Amino acid sequence: MAAQQKAETGTRPRKSNRKQRREQQRKVWTDNPGLDVVHPHAAGIDVGNSEHYVAIAPAKSAEAVRRFGCFTADLRDLAEFLKAHGIVSVVMQSTGVYWIPLYDVLEEAGFQVYLVNARDTKNLPGRKSDVQESQWLLKLHTYGLLRNSFHPSSEIRVLRTYWRQRSEHVHTAAECVQRMQKALTQMNLQLANVITDIMGMTGQKILRAILAGERDADKLAEMRNWRIRASHEEIVASLTGNWRPELLFALKQEVDRYDFCQRQIAECDQEIEKQLNALPSRPRETVSPLEPAVPPRNSKKSKKAQGNSPEFDLEQELVRIAGVDFTRIDGINVLTAQTILSEVGLDMERWKTEAHFASWLGLCPYNAVSGGKVLRRGTRKVVNRAATAFRIAAFTLRRSDSYLGAQYRRFRSKLGAPKAITAMAHKLAVLFYRMLRFGQEYVDRGQQFYDAKYRQQQISLLNRKAAQLGFSIIPAANPLPPA
Repeated sequence: MAAQQKAETGTRPRKSNRKQRREQQRKVWTDNPGLDVVHPHAAGIDVGNSEHYVAIAPAKSAEAVRRFGCFTADLRDLAEFLKAHGIVSVVMQSTGVYWIPLYDVLEEAGFQVYLVNARDTKNLPGRKSDVQESQWLLKLHTYGLLRNSFHPSSEIRVLRTYWRQRSEHVHTAAECVQRMQKALTQMNLQLANVITDIMGMTGQKILRAILAGERDADKLAEMRNWRIRASHEEIVASLTGNWRPELLFALKQEVDRYDFCQRQIAECDQEIEKQLNALPSRPRETVSPLEPAVPPRNSKKSKKAQGNSPEFDLEQELVRIAGVDFTRIDGINVLTAQTILSEVGLDMERWKTEAHFASWLGLCPYNAVSGGKVLRRGTRKVVNRAATAFRIAAFTLRRSDSYLGAQYRRFRSKLGAPKAITAMAHKLAVLFYRMLRFGQEYVDRGQQFYDAKYRQQQISLLNRKAAQLGFSIIPAANPLPPA
């Protein structure tokens, strides 16, 4: 092209310097920046603890920004103010828990409420005030530059509140058990070294007998259950120590606190059972898997119920409302399934594909690329209880003899533990999404099926490599046993 221009004009084409090239790259259309008005009747609200600032378009009102209080009457006045000016869509940041009462009032009033992440609404550098923040939210939302955060239905939100409250009580009860062990150790009562769970049947009998005034180690050891592996003499030796009154007082308070937590957990279980009964049933679709299980095995393996499981049949209730049995997936027990369902709900159509669901959980790779180079790799930092549950479930696959267990061990040897946990958590999230959305049961094909499949993949890879180098691979007559 340059030679043709030189032949036609007789002059050499003038090369643009660096400054001109930079200006050409930075050139923008000032008349039409490419932004279309998506929400013409919008309002932006800066949420605070004691007051909220509401910004609407200046063409709708002479008072473009107005301040409201946080009391219920003020929130209703805020909704009436928006209705009076023809507002249809409202955007706010998820600031702590201050947004929840305002969100409920606006949702009840019929507004389309957008709850956005504060990281997506960072303003330009400079001074920042509540008035400017509300106007900035209005501007971004008017042009459709903000994404609405996921918010489950009201029924799931009620269930989530009960389940989170129950989890707090379980955590507090576990702290009480730790403090009991601390008090026993300070008195040199090594009961935790001979009994696996001091809050089991034998442990509770011994602890409550100690608090009742019993100090004879032989009589305390007679309370052991026949399933305890420790002998009578070992328990007697572990219960020989000093009986300091201040430590006995601390032990009594922790036992009372533990009992109180158990009563609170039982009350939460009653409310959770009522809420689950109120949810509609979903019929179980008899969809045959793509391939039969190889070898045929019972996918309902022995998954021991945890000590903090609810008193009612939680597994049956989850099968009824979801239409599938999530405990068929190795690593996911009934408590994990309940935690995930209480966070994500039952409607998987909120995410277009399983990739969108995994990305929302923060279980997808997130590579920062600049100048054609990858600056850093990793996953996006997401605070999500469902993602944590998937990671814990993936960690439990280390000693599983299932298809997923074999895959996790291969990932662990190749990538390391952290990346393997994230990869298997992504796998579990995809399986969970497919089961809940399409109603297809999960069938485990076993560790042998995975090993055979992986071996065939390695043989095919070696054959391709050998063919590229001009060789052929002949199977050995007496192959060596695997290492």
